Amino acid sequence: MINIQQILNEYASISLEEMSGIKLMNRTDTKFVTSQQVLKRILFDAKHDYRVQAVNGEQNIAYHTVYLDTADRTMYMDHQNGRTIREKIRVRTYVSSGLTFLEIKNKNNKGRTDKKRIRIESIETMKEDGGELFLRQHAWYDQSKLLPLLENSFRRITLVNKRMTERLTIDTEVAFRCLQSGQTASLNDIVIIELKRDGRTPSPIKEVLRKLHVQSSGFSKYCIGSALTSVNLKKNRLKPKLRMLDKVRM
Repeated sequence: MINIQQILNEYASISLEEMSGIKLMNRTDTKFVTSQQVLKRILFDAKHDYRVQAVNGEQNIAYHTVYLDTADRTMYMDHQNGRTIREKIRVRTYVSSGLTFLEIKNKNNKGRTDKKRIRIESIETMKEDGGELFLRQHAWYDQSKLLPLLENSFRRITLVNKRMTERLTIDTEVAFRCLQSGQTASLNDIVIIELKRDGRTPSPIKEVLRKLHVQSSGFSKYCIGSALTSVNLKKNRLKPKLRMLDKVRM
């Protein structure tokens, strides 16, 4: 049986240097959730319109993220309570390169996402590396109010359309660990796809997904991971997403 790597081997590649021209730091994001089996069909159907990012020859790259929030989980509760203007703060490490960034993501009420980030050595040296000042300048919260609450790991395939107007990230092997309780959870066989583009430029992948009956679905790794690993959190708004994950697994 053909596997995902065999399909990716048929793609033309794109380097990190070439990717620098399409950062899309201010963009619209559309997310989709599907299974590993459907992903194979998506990748096969999209190979003529997209290139795959390769870093040191690697196409399916490991990521590690620590999400920061206040002690009472203000950022989680903003999402749970349906607030459209939201902020997320995380420390993300690209495992193969060892590069680590402190990132702030803000979503406005028109669905646009603005991301700012700075390079740091680690979460432990965040203050010394300029993180405290960066947060004071760009975030709603000071570093003193934030705690590392959730750890997340996954592998990511990044596709770029040949017109260089969008990125498609495909996340698999998603796993979580609550940094307070140690409780863990994983999304076995779940694939999270995110289409990132500036505005509403035409997208080849939208037609591929439509033919495969893969519909858009809002999805926050931080919120889903928190709900799965913290039993006492309010999660009414997330219950439809949790049921959807069970359905995709079937």
